[in-house]
Amino acid sequence: MNVLIVGLGSIAKKHIVALGSLSLDFKIFALRSSVKADQFENVINVFNLEDESLIFDFAIISNPTHLHYQFIELLTTKSIPLFIEKPVVHNLDKVDELLRLVSDKQLTTYVACNLRFHPCLLYLKNKLDSEVLRINELNVYCGSYLPDWRSGQEFRKSYSANSAMGGGVHLDLFHELDYVTWLFGFPNASHSVTRNVSSLTIDAADYANYILQYETFTASVVLNYYRRKPKREIEIVFEDRIWTVDLINNTIKDSNGLLLFEATNFNVLETYKSQLDYFINCLRNNKKPMNSIQESIPVLKICLKNEK
Repeated sequence: MNVLIVGLGSIAKKHIVALGSLSLDFKIFALRSSVKADQFENVINVFNLEDESLIFDFAIISNPTHLHYQFIELLTTKSIPLFIEKPVVHNLDKVDELLRLVSDKQLTTYVACNLRFHPCLLYLKNKLDSEVLRINELNVYCGSYLPDWRSGQEFRKSYSANSAMGGGVHLDLFHELDYVTWLFGFPNASHSVTRNVSSLTIDAADYANYILQYETFTASVVLNYYRRKPKREIEIVFEDRIWTVDLINNTIKDSNGLLLFEATNFNVLETYKSQLDYFINCLRNNKKPMNSIQESIPVLKICLKNEK
């Protein structure tokens, strides 16, 4: 199996480790822009895709978000299945053209939202699908401190802090909108606020707040870059109980503190292996993956609703 990687940053390295943990016979190629580019162990550098001897089973697009479109377009013309780091693109300028390209080629795509493979969310998904649970309110919160994200790098120079590069907390933490729509369905209406007025003084949005209206309940999704003590939780207010899903400590508890579920010895890095294994099995079995570009774009439209 030949795998092409576009973009060799921190996320790509997680995918490389995940590939290595699977029982596969594969070669990893990286598309590089310069012959002076660093050489990574067990990764073959390539500098163009015109060599007809290079045949790829799929490609991982993990470069900065503002570069996604041009490479999705290029690889789509070559009919290479795509595993794309979320979000698909950083604005809505060409999404209709993108959807047309993918549809015309009937291309297999998967937008990589690895938290769908978090055991707490899988447990919750099974409960919601198999039981009738009346929800009155949903509150989702994800906050952490951007300067701590990438050690040794000036955070204001990272793509996360720069809107032109596809940065912003709403795009970086796209996971929350993705798993809310995956678990609870697509809302009937949405409203949002994105701002960058915190003490971080960065160019991109450092706060986002989404209100999603469902038929029988309302969901609130709050995201930020400036919380020093990380918190990533889902609070579900049912008719007769309250559950708190802690995605950092990997637990689900009720309002009395009773432990309903715990993923012991779990590391979120395991989700990278799980989603690659899932995607590769879809390719092998000629099965359409969940969360294709076509499915992810409507969520992106909610994410970017107030952006020009």
